[in-house]
Amino acid sequence: MKIEVLRIGQRLVRDDRVTTHAALVSRAFGASKILMYDVNPDIKDTISKINRMWGSDFKVEIIENWKEVISSKKKGAFKIVHLTMYGESLNTMEPDLRKEDKILVVIGAEKVPREVYDMADYNIAVGNQPHSEISALAVLLDRVLQGKQLQTKYSNAEHEIIPTKKGKRVMNKTTD
Repeated sequence: MKIEVLRIGQRLVRDDRVTTHAALVSRAFGASKILMYDVNPDIKDTISKINRMWGSDFKVEIIENWKEVISSKKKGAFKIVHLTMYGESLNTMEPDLRKEDKILVVIGAEKVPREVYDMADYNIAVGNQPHSEISALAVLLDRVLQGKQLQTKYSNAEHEIIPTKKGKRVMNKTTD
């Protein structure tokens, strides 16, 4: 399954960290790309450094128009999954989402324009209480990919964490 994430909006300066975390969660939980507009371009550099150090070919794409992205993805056979606390329950819709070949997950920063609800194939709620878009994204990706993404090892990683019961163990693949 191919999964990409579209981040709509950003409250300038305040959301640099949140948007970076949305990209990190997208990368770590199995998406191949995040598309963003009106963001600090340094976020792209941060993710490139993470990819270099920990592996992956995860992409950050800065876009101009989110509507065009959604329309283009729909034409490319992507199903549009909008995460909103007002949508249908993830618990109910999870089996349908797993059947899809390509998904574009849309997450917002502030109030998402009404058009997103109408353009989406699925309006999905991880819960019907206020929560962060980052937590909703992580839960959705984990449910859809059934935890398999957490076992991914990257051949192009400079470092690899070796799981331990206590302490920290990181292998430097360029020197060890």
